Amino acid sequence: MSLYIEARIRADLDDLWAHTQEPAQHRRWDLRFGEIDYLPCEEGEPQRFRYATRVLPFLTVAGTGVSAGEKRRPDGTRTSALRFASPHPLSLLEEGSGYWRYVPAEDGDGVRFLTGYDYRPRWGRFGRITDRLVFRPLMGWATAWSFDRLRLWLERGITPERALLHAAVELAVRLLCVAAAVLFVPMVALAVAATMLMLPPLPTTPAARRCLRKAPARARAPRILAGLGPMTPRAPRTRTEGQYS
Repeated sequence: MSLYIEARIRADLDDLWAHTQEPAQHRRWDLRFGEIDYLPCEEGEPQRFRYATRVLPFLTVAGTGVSAGEKRRPDGTRTSALRFASPHPLSLLEEGSGYWRYVPAEDGDGVRFLTGYDYRPRWGRFGRITDRLVFRPLMGWATAWSFDRLRLWLERGITPERALLHAAVELAVRLLCVAAAVLFVPMVALAVAATMLMLPPLPTTPAARRCLRKAPARARAPRILAGLGPMTPRAPRTRTEGQYS
């Protein structure tokens, strides 16, 4: 998998599973999605879902996916895997796959929540270049930032909405400091800008830098992912409720 994100979340495994597997909870903390809805499926089949992301005020890109999970494994871990695709011509992401792993920490202090995923961009060579230089780094940052927002929710009770407000206020304060330096003390404006950039975020503000972004040598996709087969986009049907696994 090309993208790998890992966070240590000091929370109950069942709570973490619920906050990540239930669409109503998932879309609150994950910056990458504005909508996640389950689609009807036959009993025993992998769960199908629809997702949507608002990329501009007037543009929403949607797609469909299929997922399956293992909530009880002999080693105490849990796994969720999915394949997804978007038929929207303006979506750079054409299709992809990924997984979530829930690994109880060896010291008993929380859960290692990690993801690995990859996708194929559209638009030919232009799409590949755009993805490598802009979109893929942005997706990695957004995933890590979202994982830390989830951590704050479960560890400190800071709701995703409050966490986003904290981030916006902190960013505004930093920008105001730089603007004030440019206007009133231009000789030190560059130093002020560098300081604002290097200062760590407040403990109540989500930060992508708190997550591990490099996959360990032993990381590999779960076998359950291969069982989902290739992803073929399908038109959404009526909304229903369910679980990823």
